[in-house]
Amino acid sequence: MVAAERSGDQLAALLLQGMRQRWSGLQASGIGGPLMQAQGFVAHHSCDELTVRGLVEGLWAYRRISAIRRRYAADLLRERPDLYLGVDASDFNLPLERQLNRAGIPAIQLVCPSIWAWRPGRVHAIRRSVRHVLCLFPFEPELLARHGIAGTFVGHPVADLIALEPDQAGARQRLGLDPEATVVALLPGSRVAEIAALAMPFLHAARLMAQQRPQLRFVLPTHEGLRPTLEQALRTTGMVARVQLVLGQAHTVQAACDVALVASGTATLECALHKRPMVIAYRMQWLSWWVANQQRRTPWIGLPNILCQQSLVPELLQQQAQPEALARATLAWLDDPAAVARLRQRFTDMHLQLRQDMPARASHAIAQILQA
Repeated sequence: MVAAERSGDQLAALLLQGMRQRWSGLQASGIGGPLMQAQGFVAHHSCDELTVRGLVEGLWAYRRISAIRRRYAADLLRERPDLYLGVDASDFNLPLERQLNRAGIPAIQLVCPSIWAWRPGRVHAIRRSVRHVLCLFPFEPELLARHGIAGTFVGHPVADLIALEPDQAGARQRLGLDPEATVVALLPGSRVAEIAALAMPFLHAARLMAQQRPQLRFVLPTHEGLRPTLEQALRTTGMVARVQLVLGQAHTVQAACDVALVASGTATLECALHKRPMVIAYRMQWLSWWVANQQRRTPWIGLPNILCQQSLVPELLQQQAQPEALARATLAWLDDPAAVARLRQRFTDMHLQLRQDMPARASHAIAQILQA
């Protein structure tokens, strides 16, 4: 198995749970993170070694990551596992899966590359590389079938993890927050480059919001590797006393908040499943943005908007993601409870559609694929 970032680590760990229930003697190894290792996974490399954000940044890291892939491919071709499972990270996984499939080692991809959003030409690489795609979203198998690729909708595991009615009071108690406070979650991302791009705009936006509404509470979840950078950012912006920094507990923070300011990515879906209004923001190196924009196929980048095919929540991208605009859009949700109620219903419908018990469904699909 290969999961190339923290979100993939979470997906793979859940899949491992389901697979172990079906195959008690399962042995799994490869590239992953701490959640996978907690499931007995043997990690030869950390998923953090493969984490790259942006096309240009990817080019800079190409030699290092290619060397890891070459060494790992040689190991797999020598050891010949019964199955290779690539978890998201299609730029890393598809070339490796193609090598393995040619050598008779079945390769399955968990998470369909987002050909519906950008880089539709990847469909040819998918067809050449994998035996089957386990899809998180319901529209993806039909799209793949048009190109001769087998796919199965298995649901999104986060929809299984998150309660249909999140316990806001319990989440606030766990975080030590006043049950009557108005809480803003700051979610600038889990990667170093995301923090570099978004932490300061988010914290400056929080300072502007605090000036207008001193009663607001701000909570920012992170992991140990990013804590020093964020602590410095809090000192620089004078927000040490106003922002509660917590390690892990991103879902708890999302359940506890009234509104979220969030970097585009999996966290936007998590906020939607927690039924929380949000403002989505993103910034990246300008050339990476220009290249990505040339291949974009939807008017949105946020998963809630893409899945509902509607501008449900604001997206402030690149130069739009200025503190003043971020603060204004975030506070607007707090002033419109009717809009929040309508959004909650849309997010509930989405939640029900995605809740399919992914570990069990995916494990069943894998068993059928291997028997075919």
